[in-house]
Amino acid sequence: MKAMRAWVEKQRNMVDFTLSALLRRKGKNVSLLAVYTGVVFVLGSVMFFTEGMRREAHLILHGAPEIIVQKMVAGRHDLIPTAYMEKIRQIKGVQSVKERLWGYYYDPVVGANYTLLVPDDFKLGEGNIAIGKGISRKRLAYEGDILSFRGYTGDPLTFQIGEIFSAESELISADLVTVSEEDFRGMFAMTKEVATDLVVKVRNPKELATIATKIVQLLPDTRPILRDEILRTYDAVFSWRSSLMLVILLGAVFSFIILAWDKATGMSAEEKREIGILKAVGWETSDVLLMRFWEGVVVSASAFMLGVLLAYGHVFFASAMLFEPVLKGWSVLYPEFKITPFIAFNQVAALFFLTVIPYTVATIVPSWRTATIDPDSVMRL
Repeated sequence: MKAMRAWVEKQRNMVDFTLSALLRRKGKNVSLLAVYTGVVFVLGSVMFFTEGMRREAHLILHGAPEIIVQKMVAGRHDLIPTAYMEKIRQIKGVQSVKERLWGYYYDPVVGANYTLLVPDDFKLGEGNIAIGKGISRKRLAYEGDILSFRGYTGDPLTFQIGEIFSAESELISADLVTVSEEDFRGMFAMTKEVATDLVVKVRNPKELATIATKIVQLLPDTRPILRDEILRTYDAVFSWRSSLMLVILLGAVFSFIILAWDKATGMSAEEKREIGILKAVGWETSDVLLMRFWEGVVVSASAFMLGVLLAYGHVFFASAMLFEPVLKGWSVLYPEFKITPFIAFNQVAALFFLTVIPYTVATIVPSWRTATIDPDSVMRL
């Protein structure tokens, strides 16, 4: 019992001394905490936003067509004859083939491109359209108003806004305009013999690559695009943008590295005298190292938790407003949306090992060097 009480008392004294040491160097530790928190905040924001956008893209594209078939002319996407549908249906394993009508319309009023789409179940009828929140904000157009477009032949076309898409779908509908098939073909002067592309559904998902190969063999001027290829493209885009952001912020990261290196290469005379005094009054080298370890843990853990909380709020509640233009990409019609909050523990763990562990180790190394020197020589510094 006496040994246990002595150990508890020793640990209590160590905690008290650690806290008092941090308070004695209050100015230095506060500035260190601010820089440390800023580095964790920046890195955490980029990681959370990139992973959040990647998750949103995967959720949206989960319902994308299994195979999209496009016709290529001189290496570019062209209108595809609807007669190709019957040829593709003859391929064994194909469950259904449907045509899709979609395209882009440049609006000189706001200087932005709209995405025009003919949905499978457009219920508003000819002469009516449904628009996204982004278009509504830019054009100050609301349900019941009239929007005018210029057709392919140069004639003006007017449509009544029958619906505005909800804010929940703004990530994919900010620049979207849905119209009837007749209005779409009339605007772009497209005959019923052509479509923008074809959508293929197969019976066995494991045969997607095989059926795509057969489509190319049957129709050499086409390019099948698999859903997995689209997902990989989005992953590559978000990874590239996050890497670009991290490169831009390398200055802050290097500042932190220099700070940690400065900790590892030397201690102030005051800190060395403290260790000499502790050694003189009976503290073991292991006790000194443990005390310095807890100092590093208090600073690094506080900065880490504060930085992660700030990054979480910045990304999931403030829509990453500081990094939004770089990570989302340039656009006139920015969608206004909030990423679904989540925590990727692998990312938090990676951020922890990149920031907390190096700094904590950096506080122990110089302490070990000083603690192994004779206390008398240390206290004379």
